[in-house]
Amino acid sequence: MKRCIPSVILLVLFFVSCKEHVKTQELVVNTPNETFSQLLKDYNEGKLQLYPLDATYAGDNRYNAMFPNTLSNAYISKVNNFYTNYNTKLDSFPDHVLTESQKMSKAVLAWDCKMALAQNSFKNDRFLPINQMWTINLRMGQLASGSSAQPFKTVKDYEDWLSRLEQFNVWLQSAKTRMQEGVKEGYVLPKALIKKVIPQFKALAFVKELPDHLFYSPIKNFPSNFSEEDKKTLTKKYSSILTDKLIPSFTSIYNFLKTDYLNAGLEASGILAIPNGKAYYQHAIKKYTTTNMTVDEIHDLGLKEVARILGEMEKVKAEVGYKGDLKDFFNDVRENKNLMPYTEPQQIIDNFNTIHTRMKPQLEKLFGNKPKTPFIVKQTEKFREASASAEYNPGSLDGTRPGVFYTPIPDASKYNVFSDEALFLHEAIPGHHYQISLTQESNELPDFRKTLWYSAYGEGWALYTESLGKELGLYTDPYQYFGMLGMEMHRAIRLVVDTGLHAKGWTREKAIQYSLDNEAESEASIISEIERYMANPGQALSYKIGQLKIRALRNKAKKALGDTFDIREFHNQVLETGCIPLALLEDKIDRWIAANKA
Repeated sequence: MKRCIPSVILLVLFFVSCKEHVKTQELVVNTPNETFSQLLKDYNEGKLQLYPLDATYAGDNRYNAMFPNTLSNAYISKVNNFYTNYNTKLDSFPDHVLTESQKMSKAVLAWDCKMALAQNSFKNDRFLPINQMWTINLRMGQLASGSSAQPFKTVKDYEDWLSRLEQFNVWLQSAKTRMQEGVKEGYVLPKALIKKVIPQFKALAFVKELPDHLFYSPIKNFPSNFSEEDKKTLTKKYSSILTDKLIPSFTSIYNFLKTDYLNAGLEASGILAIPNGKAYYQHAIKKYTTTNMTVDEIHDLGLKEVARILGEMEKVKAEVGYKGDLKDFFNDVRENKNLMPYTEPQQIIDNFNTIHTRMKPQLEKLFGNKPKTPFIVKQTEKFREASASAEYNPGSLDGTRPGVFYTPIPDASKYNVFSDEALFLHEAIPGHHYQISLTQESNELPDFRKTLWYSAYGEGWALYTESLGKELGLYTDPYQYFGMLGMEMHRAIRLVVDTGLHAKGWTREKAIQYSLDNEAESEASIISEIERYMANPGQALSYKIGQLKIRALRNKAKKALGDTFDIREFHNQVLETGCIPLALLEDKIDRWIAANKA
């Protein structure tokens, strides 16, 4: 006997079928949405114009003559309008019309817009425009040296820099005005930081002879093909802008810093001491960790990591036969003359290059993709060396300018080598150089994602690579392995002291002592680091949070895939999408695991 299916059931089945059909279509969008692709291009172009120094560092020379006054109300309004506009435009592109790659770009762009708008809603950037380590005046000093990203190959290059300096001078004058306003509203640096900024400006305000000035450097290094007339004209222009504009501005700021500003400086060490400081710090945590973690969660995680790493350090102390306690061992490592074998900066540079040579054969086992962009090691410039940490500066997008690992060497005879292998892995290869260069060289990523920087991913990756030392043939010397533990401890301590300084009322001195008690860095280095955290709340949290996430994802993939787990492919999966928030990275790795299991 035939049974009739009620029409209502047929209708339901029809709609279910349609819905499944749509789902199927959503999964097979392989052709990029051209309108969305154009949106990404427009967004990237707009950002280059908003941040022309970033364009210069990327090797895009179209905006080398520009330097917007980022402290003006007009600029702040322009930034708000830009990000609000693009955040709204994203609503026009539902996920089902985008490829998988475009969905990722949409999510990244949405994050970028929302975080920029949140940052701009606080007054910190406009009222605290200068500090001892992070601010735009220091970047300009790097560019002025003539050995960084700003090119000085043609007469036009020199003219571009002159134009940029004119606008930079306007910014300097605005910076002083904004700091004066900041004093009135309660936005002031801690006294300890002001004392570090004063000598930086003193060096720029007072020189015995004009050719000794940092900003005169390009004139001393004219290309050989310049005519005598061009040299004469440019020398006159550079001398004029220095004498008539920049040096007076540097002098004015120097005088302000050492008097009114220092007198108004905060006795407190953390961001809680300025208006809306608690809210700003929670924003900074999200910005730098790309998570929703709380202060207490991060602080407690730091305490646990410090305890774990101390246990590993005890093992190394026992291995080398040291009989004292761990704190004494820290002092022994800090002061061990056998770990300070050099007398000249070049010897230290040569040692880093030797580390690179020694591990090259092992890189093939861990990385299928390696960057084409060249790489060099350089000593940090003298004008900023006293307050600088080792760092990596990316090469240009086209690979013609190499990536640079800068290492400060104030005194080669006191340079301790115990952490050099881990430092090279982090700042150079396969840390920042691999991660940034592969991103920039990608043919798959839209341009705006090639220059993005999310600290939790970027610094997390670099810290993760420090743990690859034994797999790369390094850490055969127990002191170098202790150096790796020391650098990991350094990042674990950051979770404790950064939250301590900015949320729990810690003083600068308490943070310094906590670091001295738990790591082997020199006191001078620790003081510089603590003051770094004071200047940029939250940034120091990104390293350990990112490292732990990448390590957890590797363990998850290895457990799920078993014998089919390929470490080279895992590293490729992490690196191929460039800098992205950690939640997006986790989603990507989960999809990769599921696809491989299927």
